[in-house]
Amino acid sequence: MKQKSPGKELLYIKIANSLEQQISKDILKVGDKLPSIRMICRQHGVSMSTAQFAYYELEGKSLIESRPQSGYYVSNSFRKKMAMPEASRPVSTPVVKTVTDIFENAFNNASEKSFTVFSRGVPAVALLPIAKLNKGMLQAVRSLPGGGTMYEPLQGNEKLRTQVARWSFNWKGNLAEKDILTTAGCISAISYCLMALTKRGDTIAVESPCFYGILQLAQSLGLKVLELPTSPQTGVDMDSLKKIVAKTKLAACLFVSNFNNPFGSLMPEENKKAAVKLLEQYNVPLIEDDLYGDLYFGDKRPTCCKSYDESGMVLLCSSVSKTLAPAYRVGWVAPGKFMNEVMKIKLFHSLCSTPITHEVIGNFLETGRYEAHLRQLRRTLHANYLQYVRLIGESFPDGTKISRPQGGLSLWVELPKQIDSIELYNAAVSKKITFSPGRMFTLQNQFNNCMRLSYGLEWNEQTAHGLKVLGKLAKAAL
Repeated sequence: MKQKSPGKELLYIKIANSLEQQISKDILKVGDKLPSIRMICRQHGVSMSTAQFAYYELEGKSLIESRPQSGYYVSNSFRKKMAMPEASRPVSTPVVKTVTDIFENAFNNASEKSFTVFSRGVPAVALLPIAKLNKGMLQAVRSLPGGGTMYEPLQGNEKLRTQVARWSFNWKGNLAEKDILTTAGCISAISYCLMALTKRGDTIAVESPCFYGILQLAQSLGLKVLELPTSPQTGVDMDSLKKIVAKTKLAACLFVSNFNNPFGSLMPEENKKAAVKLLEQYNVPLIEDDLYGDLYFGDKRPTCCKSYDESGMVLLCSSVSKTLAPAYRVGWVAPGKFMNEVMKIKLFHSLCSTPITHEVIGNFLETGRYEAHLRQLRRTLHANYLQYVRLIGESFPDGTKISRPQGGLSLWVELPKQIDSIELYNAAVSKKITFSPGRMFTLQNQFNNCMRLSYGLEWNEQTAHGLKVLGKLAKAAL
């Protein structure tokens, strides 16, 4: 970096101090976008380098943060930093247990149009390219044999598989069209994998907390679920995984390595490599749910465990349900060496996928519209996350802890121990607000004071009001 002259130093510090005062007085709030470098140049009559030095000064104080291809935003890190939730500590005994009625209740309330729904882990309709999808639907009806009414090959829509294979190079998957089997969404892909790999009474290992849909699926198949200690930052604890794999007969492991739901954790690359190597050593298949990998906040897409799979023991499952079209039910699995087994399960349970919606998504990927949509969606979700953090810090009880997701849709909130999040949920429903109580994400007696909030909503007055009301209800529960 070039040495700054005294005059330039005073000028850039003056600009930085002016912006710092606006931030400290909440004129510029957490999550707000700052003027562009060019705008600073025009406003203050300074050079590009002077404007950049001003922003470097603010970055050095953790007052602002840059986002790739988006600009500079007011950061949350300069505020009193809220603590990270505790790593999970489930008991090391696999269990089969019935999930409580709160799950169905939360799901049903999530469909109420008048509710502020923090419990629905999908982007709001306003954040999706509905007009383009509708146009693609008409195109698919015209191009498919019989207007999409005919069965397609068992392995699935060829265009979709080709485009998913091409997309895999973004995360070093290097898949081919023949490696992929289409499914009716990601949970269908996971279901096929579990049925192909396990039998009733077998034990599988999952992260804890774990998406409740996976827990319900496992219990419906009569499987024992062993929950592994998990960090809200780096995912499954590798030391615990090593001990469990060495002493327990596992039929499979099932991990969400990128932006776990609900923690939002991201397994580091070295952990992904180590997990693949460890499980291969013990001949334990890994079902990897990569539903959120495309929703990263950083400058590059994270790799998957599948990226390091050389033996075919990783079965990668994904879909566009959390990024593009939730109800289209377009998913896929790259089952590695288990392709034949998984394909048979698909044959027995669904025969074929839905041709029209799969053709639409294949076209959407082929034309490059998907990447353009994702760029905007990622910016919106990151901005939403920062707004949530700000309001939770202002409105929720002292001692509240929050996760630090680097992508995805889920924010994990740990409330003071004396607050029961199911009782809080019932109080929130009376105010037409829903969230996901922490108890939904485990088969054990834990996370009773926790909640998952989705930041996939539109950020508006209703969303902000909903968070403030939740904070008041939480304080009243103390």
